[in-house]
Amino acid sequence: MPPRPHILVVNGRKVRQPVFVIGAPHSGADLIGRAIKQSPGFHLTIGQEAVQSVVYAFARSPSIQRGRTDAAATVLRDAFAQAWQVTAHCCLTCSAACREAGRVTGPSCCVAERDIVRYGDASPDLMYCADALVDAFADARLVQIVRDGRDVVAAMLADPVTLGWFKPGMANVATEFPNPFFGIETEEDLAIWPELSTAGKCAMRWRGSVRAMARLRAAMSADQLTTLRYENVLRHPAAAAAAVSHFVGDSVGPIQVRSGRRDAARGDGARGEPGSWRRLLTAAQLSDVESVAGPDLRRVGYLD
Repeated sequence: MPPRPHILVVNGRKVRQPVFVIGAPHSGADLIGRAIKQSPGFHLTIGQEAVQSVVYAFARSPSIQRGRTDAAATVLRDAFAQAWQVTAHCCLTCSAACREAGRVTGPSCCVAERDIVRYGDASPDLMYCADALVDAFADARLVQIVRDGRDVVAAMLADPVTLGWFKPGMANVATEFPNPFFGIETEEDLAIWPELSTAGKCAMRWRGSVRAMARLRAAMSADQLTTLRYENVLRHPAAAAAAVSHFVGDSVGPIQVRSGRRDAARGDGARGEPGSWRRLLTAAQLSDVESVAGPDLRRVGYLD
């Protein structure tokens, strides 16, 4: 007999079909997360400390959850149970990204407890916990978003937070292998890592993420996971919102696309037009990106 599904209760309500938005850094997951968060009935969090600390622990040290499926699922459920609580302090202790997405100013709350129907999360790097999310919430709905790896690399190179992971002492490639966070899957990847340029390392992170998303797509049903392209979201935001609404089974508000690249340094998804890599990457950087991720760029349709 299969194990009985765990029922999580938050704010006096059972958590049913929570929605999680995942993608590589700067792929636009925040666009979808913001739209869902601003939709009636949803309580979606972004970068809450309780969740983000677990995400980075699992992402950077996958060995701690390997072979411990039930324990990892319990840790994630506990983290979300804390992050989704609506307290008397409202959003004062929430992350800046979450407060901004919820249009919160001052001591107000982004959602009234009585109005909550669905829960969700769109924290940075959540995709590295995708398998554990499904273990923790068997009825979860995952929305993943893919963006041209060259544009992703250009945005990552402008983001000091993302670049900080490559610093000595932060890149734990010698102690964690394979290392999904850095996209290192094989001995060959590990061997070339020290010699890669920063653009090449960013490309390896993107390559690892799109491969992980492809594996998820192959392993999960169409009612559990859907995939969007960043470029299509920008060009057709209303159609993208309608697709997400249909997938999650609840109305999702409009996707607000802000022009320019002013958000790139904050790490919440650059808003550059598709193909902006042409003016942002040097010839040497582009060569490094295509050397590392060329086959995957072709596979997902970004390179002829």
